[in-house]
Amino acid sequence: MSNSSELHKRRSVAVARGVSSMLASYVDHAADGTLTDVDGREWIDLAAGIAVTNVGSSSPRVVAAVQRQAERFTHTCFMIAPYESYVAVCEQLNALTPGAFEKRSALFNSGAEAVENAVKIARHATGRRAVVVFDHAYHGRTNLTMALTAKDMPYKHGFGPFAGEVYRVPMSYPFRDGRSGPDAAALAISTIEKQVGADQVAAVLVEPIQGEGGFVVPAEGFLPSLADWSRANGALYVADEIQTGFCRTGDWFASTHEHVEPDLVTTAKGIAGGLPLAAVTGRADLMDAVHPGGLGGTYGGNPIACAAALAAIETMHELDLPAAARRIESVMLPRLRELQRRHPFIGDVRGRGAMLALEIVVPDSSEPWGPAPDPARTARIQRRAHEAGLLLLTCGTYGNVIRFLPPLVIDDATLHTALERLASALDDQD
Repeated sequence: MSNSSELHKRRSVAVARGVSSMLASYVDHAADGTLTDVDGREWIDLAAGIAVTNVGSSSPRVVAAVQRQAERFTHTCFMIAPYESYVAVCEQLNALTPGAFEKRSALFNSGAEAVENAVKIARHATGRRAVVVFDHAYHGRTNLTMALTAKDMPYKHGFGPFAGEVYRVPMSYPFRDGRSGPDAAALAISTIEKQVGADQVAAVLVEPIQGEGGFVVPAEGFLPSLADWSRANGALYVADEIQTGFCRTGDWFASTHEHVEPDLVTTAKGIAGGLPLAAVTGRADLMDAVHPGGLGGTYGGNPIACAAALAAIETMHELDLPAAARRIESVMLPRLRELQRRHPFIGDVRGRGAMLALEIVVPDSSEPWGPAPDPARTARIQRRAHEAGLLLLTCGTYGNVIRFLPPLVIDDATLHTALERLASALDDQD
């Protein structure tokens, strides 16, 4: 029996069934672009821990920073006995996130926690309660963020009732709605004004590129129109950059692509090289509107995670990881489009930087909302890729999107091998 099989037996009697894993193999170690299991089998990693290990899964600078900090102290709770690294991470976030205005930041543990706190800040600062979110959105698994998330299974099913004062409006989804960015924004805004009321909205919360919802890239002009409407009506425009942030899309943050300056930005995932850390960064007057003690948490901004974040950000600067993401796009996107020409079941190729996707559909099908999704074929492609040593993730409201999130430090040779394995997995589906 393999080592992974032995571990799986132990898992079956120790780990709750609701915590699932995509692979049946158990990782022993990882490098920049590969994972190796306890039996010595290797995969090319196009998942990066769901856009977490942007600087690699064992970045030397991050590893060294974690070791140094662990030797000094592992925890005090910043709310009890503060430390310099928390302040330094906030300084970095204030400088790096979009907008030339004065900012403040607060640190938390996870993306969901950051989103919840952004909603708290928005409601406190505006005195309003309504939060507007979008079709296909994903914002987390806590009670409030489940309400903000669109997809039922597996994220919400059976877990209600959910938090109130959350309103969902149409998203710009060019492959399926065919609308221009301004037209899609006009539809969303009309829905807000008719069903919520402009003067009731505390926050308009949106992912600049949707993650779990299918790597949906809104049409040009959609996001700026939403930001303009929000400011004109006293609502806060909140960018969820948890999956798009920290160089993933070819800029430090995806909002920069259309020169949007959010009132609040939520971050996590790629911030700390694999350690749990998240943040809300925003306009100083909004962040400081909350009373002392209103924000925080026992582990938020843990000193080891902060040390890792500072080392990760230094690595992003040194290696110019925004440029690395653009290089990955230049390698992958032409090949993905070539594969689309060969395979009619690839309905769309989309994304930006190192956040790219294929939408898998039933060829020559037609539904009111576009070609019929094909989640069964999508699952077969993913399974075949895994068998060939290529780690892929799927996503999408319809379960029919293959997404690519390689570590930004992956080398071209490994990337080309990954694309060959992908091509083979797709050929097997003809």
